[in-house]
Amino acid sequence: MSGVISSTERLGEERLAELYGVSRTPVREALARLQADGLVTRDEAGLHAYRPRLTDLPDLYELRATLEARGITRSTSQSFDRVSLSALADTWIGLRADPPDTTDDLVALDESFHVTLLDASGNPALTEALCTVNAKVRPVRILGGLDAAAVASAIDEHIDIVECVLAGTLDTALELLLNHIDSSRARVVERAQQAAALAGAVRI
Repeated sequence: MSGVISSTERLGEERLAELYGVSRTPVREALARLQADGLVTRDEAGLHAYRPRLTDLPDLYELRATLEARGITRSTSQSFDRVSLSALADTWIGLRADPPDTTDDLVALDESFHVTLLDASGNPALTEALCTVNAKVRPVRILGGLDAAAVASAIDEHIDIVECVLAGTLDTALELLLNHIDSSRARVVERAQQAAALAGAVRI
């Protein structure tokens, strides 16, 4: 799902074993797990990396919002990892002076932020589910280039969210988080529409 293998490329056991320098047995087991998680699909041509359809994206983002919102609401009654969140805040404050310069880097940082934030709420099952959503949406998120103003705004949004959680103003944190996720959804849908129109990269 990182883009090393195209979503249109068939996932053959022999080629993957050669690519990663392992035997076919662990490749077969990994593909079975990925298929069970919905990250690999099978059609008449064989196995392929999951390719999000335009109509899938709103549902995936609704699930993401539900998972992350639950992480915030859990924090109202349970302790969360302040050390982890303080380090997360410091990382994003540092990005103001040294912002990511590729879409891949920004997406990786964003995913890490939201996984860390959710993980700090103390429910690993929520975090695992979010990682699956991230993997499904990633092929569309990494399309397109970066806009400096948009990157700066995104950095500020992340800092505001984690600082509100640390300050205990969780209602505000939740509002900021949901607005942030909705903005991301709108950008991703727009990118998917553009990709579908230009290259057929996303199936409608």
